[in-house]
Amino acid sequence: MKLAIISHTEHYKTNDGTIVGWSPTVNEINHLLEVFDEIFHIAMFHNDKPPPSVMPYVSDKIKFIPIPTVGGTTILSKLKIIWNAPQIIRTVSKTLRQVDYFQLRTPTGIGVFLIPYLTFFFKKKGWFKYAGNWNQKNPPLGYRWQRWMLKHQQRKVTINGKWNNQPKQCLTFENPCLTLKDLEIGQQVVDTKNKGGKLSFCFVGRLEKEKGVERIIEAFKALSKEEKVKIDQVHLVGNGKDLKYFKNLSKDCNINFKYHEFLNQKEVFKIYGSSHFFLLPTTASEGFPKVIAEAINFGCIPIVSNISSIGQYIKHNENGLLIDNVNSENVLKMIQTALNLSESDYKRLLEDRKSIVDKFTFSHYNFRIHTELLNYPEAEPLRY
Repeated sequence: MKLAIISHTEHYKTNDGTIVGWSPTVNEINHLLEVFDEIFHIAMFHNDKPPPSVMPYVSDKIKFIPIPTVGGTTILSKLKIIWNAPQIIRTVSKTLRQVDYFQLRTPTGIGVFLIPYLTFFFKKKGWFKYAGNWNQKNPPLGYRWQRWMLKHQQRKVTINGKWNNQPKQCLTFENPCLTLKDLEIGQQVVDTKNKGGKLSFCFVGRLEKEKGVERIIEAFKALSKEEKVKIDQVHLVGNGKDLKYFKNLSKDCNINFKYHEFLNQKEVFKIYGSSHFFLLPTTASEGFPKVIAEAINFGCIPIVSNISSIGQYIKHNENGLLIDNVNSENVLKMIQTALNLSESDYKRLLEDRKSIVDKFTFSHYNFRIHTELLNYPEAEPLRY
């Protein structure tokens, strides 16, 4: 079987000519070779220097097909999407004639015209993947339009979370990010973790206010002198336009903030393994961020916003700490709660991790693709 994936995933070329793409998406596609014989990835190519957060495809059975880089919130960026739409549609149409199935990853700028195009002009088998907050109350106009279209067409849609009045074609699907080997290593890490000594915290994602980085820094700055001495390091992994602002904001507060900028997956997993708590006090349009499952797997207890489907997996004071009203004051309260946990409560929060992380393995995801999207009920669970 052959699959075409259409996305806005950033791709780059290394000095030796290797095509690389944003690691979470490329890693997922690499594992889809357990399901499909050949995969065509239609996505955006950037002429910039590749950041460390990219990886190559593992096989020449995955073929990258570039389309113009479009997207953004300005009027000019919207006009650029419209201008390039015919070329993108031609590329999609040509590629779909070579495959058996397609997957369109939404929400994205090109989804505004590709969802109706695929709905009305193509009978090819396929499905849509909506990675944002399916239950967002006031989404941007483009997101709202794409979500409405997906609710009113017949092909299956994989979404984050389970919601009231969920259309029958919309299937709750966890986004994969872990191998079975990762689970083994994670268990080994968890077995050695304890709350003795100073504690480390980490954040992984885009360094921007909406993601909660400012709230994190302000909360740590507000800790008492006695509380600050309990902290070893606060790791901030990622990059963004506000990086310089955050570095200035975190100066002279007697907390060791360590900015890593972009790291590869292996290095990120090491950060999780050396940290006790994972912070994501976000107000962004999240589905269920993969970083939460990754952090939990390596024994990093989540302190996260109760938005979108996050609260369907993270239960307050059972396997993590949930922030209902997301602001600096409530982030501070949860950090103080974390600092004051007893060793037994800390271990208790770590115990329930397996019921979550198993759902985020590539083997579980690919099995569900076999049985629920491709309709092969006789498929055996994949083990690798």
